[in-house]
Amino acid sequence: ADDSGDEEPASQSDKSELHGPLKTLSSKLEDLSTCNDLIAKHGAALQRSLSELENLRLPAESGEKIKAVNERATLFRITSNAMINACRDFLDLAESHSRKWQRLLQHEREQRIRLEETIEQLAKQHNSLERACRGAPGLASATTSSASTAKGSVQSAKGEASDEDEETEYFDAMEDAPAFITVTADPKHHRRSGSNLSGASEGHPEDWNLEDSVFESSNQSSYNESTGKDLLPKKRRRTRIPDKPNYSLNLWSIMKNCIGKELSKIPMPVNFNEPLSMLQRLTEDLEYHELLDKAVKCESSTEQMCFVAAFSVSSYSTTVHRTAKPFNPLLGETFELDRLEELGFRSLCEQVSHHPPAAAHHVYSRRGWTLWQEITIASKFRGKYLSIMPLGAIHLEFHSSGNHYVWRKVTSTVHNIIVGKLWIDQSGEIEIVNHKSKDKCQLKFTPYSYFSRDVPRKVTGVVSDADGKAHYVMSGTWDEKMECSKILHSSHGSTSTEGKQKTVYQTLSPKVLWRKYPLPENAENMYFFSELALTLNEAEERVAPTDSRLRPDQRLMESGRWDEANAEKQRLEEKQRAVRRRREAEAVEALEEGKDYEGYIPLWFERKLICVYKGGYWEAKDKQDWSVCPDIF
Repeated sequence: ADDSGDEEPASQSDKSELHGPLKTLSSKLEDLSTCNDLIAKHGAALQRSLSELENLRLPAESGEKIKAVNERATLFRITSNAMINACRDFLDLAESHSRKWQRLLQHEREQRIRLEETIEQLAKQHNSLERACRGAPGLASATTSSASTAKGSVQSAKGEASDEDEETEYFDAMEDAPAFITVTADPKHHRRSGSNLSGASEGHPEDWNLEDSVFESSNQSSYNESTGKDLLPKKRRRTRIPDKPNYSLNLWSIMKNCIGKELSKIPMPVNFNEPLSMLQRLTEDLEYHELLDKAVKCESSTEQMCFVAAFSVSSYSTTVHRTAKPFNPLLGETFELDRLEELGFRSLCEQVSHHPPAAAHHVYSRRGWTLWQEITIASKFRGKYLSIMPLGAIHLEFHSSGNHYVWRKVTSTVHNIIVGKLWIDQSGEIEIVNHKSKDKCQLKFTPYSYFSRDVPRKVTGVVSDADGKAHYVMSGTWDEKMECSKILHSSHGSTSTEGKQKTVYQTLSPKVLWRKYPLPENAENMYFFSELALTLNEAEERVAPTDSRLRPDQRLMESGRWDEANAEKQRLEEKQRAVRRRREAEAVEALEEGKDYEGYIPLWFERKLICVYKGGYWEAKDKQDWSVCPDIF
């Protein structure tokens, strides 16, 4: 009777889910009983016939055989009766256990509801205490300790003491970071001084002039709009590719022999691919490069961190519908994206290792930043899902300030590999560190849970300075948008049952830093490519002969000629294996002669702690001198 109205449909559906299998079992049991009756009927007739045969005058040997057959028929009837009884016992057990699990599930639901009601009540008490403190300045010192230890929200008074602010937002705590709750406040009514709460960090509403600063980014338009006066008009690029053919394929026939193997070592037909290579997918991280262009203009390193955090999340927005596998690059394969005159940056990727597969990436922007990374993809097929773990750090440096940011990617998981509709999830934590100022941002990607009431694909985080003082709260989803809220005040609550200390953040209204661009028309038939992704495999002149755009199997697949693409893919992979065998033979020969063997040397990158760009590519492009490039296609 205490359950809210929106809980009832859920419980009804749970009951139907539990009773559905039981009805099926009962139906099957009835079928078995019918079969048992038929066995008994025909068995009795068989025994009568055998008895009649025994009474006939037959040789002694025949009589013994008939007697043996009669005994076996009797045993068969006894066994079938035992089987039916065992099935009835199983059904009774299933019914009793289903009721038990249903009670346990209902108990957990009630516990969750009570906990939420308790937290909400504590938040209201906290608000009442703060309003009382504000209304009676002389009692401030007496009520401070109570207000700072209450679990819940802190919000400014608007004159009403009974109604909770509708803008209140709660954020779940990160597992490895201090737990926190945030609530938006009205800066017009915020009148707290630094002496109100001891040990609390304070901010000033007048500092939140986002409308007049680089934070004014919510009115992003589209990828095709010009972002700078110093840039040339954009070149007209393609806006569609041939529709994806509707070819059927038995997935399990291929996957059953691949469980537990490294994904890069599994021979896969192009049916599971999209017509882009991993190098091109890596370049897609730059789709929202304007976030870094705006970060350059930030005077505060913590503000700049907010944009870097939004940029790190934006790279996952293209993955929400993209469950197909990109092509594994061949060793020495490259991909350039030269948008220096249009968007202010140029990007170069190279496959620098094949086993394990590793790609090096370097981006230079004339807007004042440089990004580089070396990413190794570790992936495992687990039967029901596929885990993709990017290994390696991403480095970002701003030229004028020297701020150097480093972070790593989270784990991507593709679910329902065998049965059901494929869907992808991102989970884990990202810690972004500014190695110059020691500012940090901890972001948590909450994994999807059927029983959670959280928004799917939720991302939350806090930006703090070198002293650990929190300045901004980040919130949003990795497939839609990220917002930033300036912290006015923070206080520490009591310790939770898990031993974590609850922190309450009072913030100003959030500002949208990043919002995903809408997908092009007919995107569902074009592999769900974004506007940028549609242009990545467009043929361009003057690129290196190792560029992914020139890969024949990928081009055939994009054109819809999948059978030819599969044949070409096998040819390229066999060619690469032959090169690898030759290198292994050279290594053995060098070892026998006591010489050092360097192995494969990247073309445009050099190995230090990680592979970094050594220069020369763009100069070679200007001269059209590609003599150092191997014949990989």
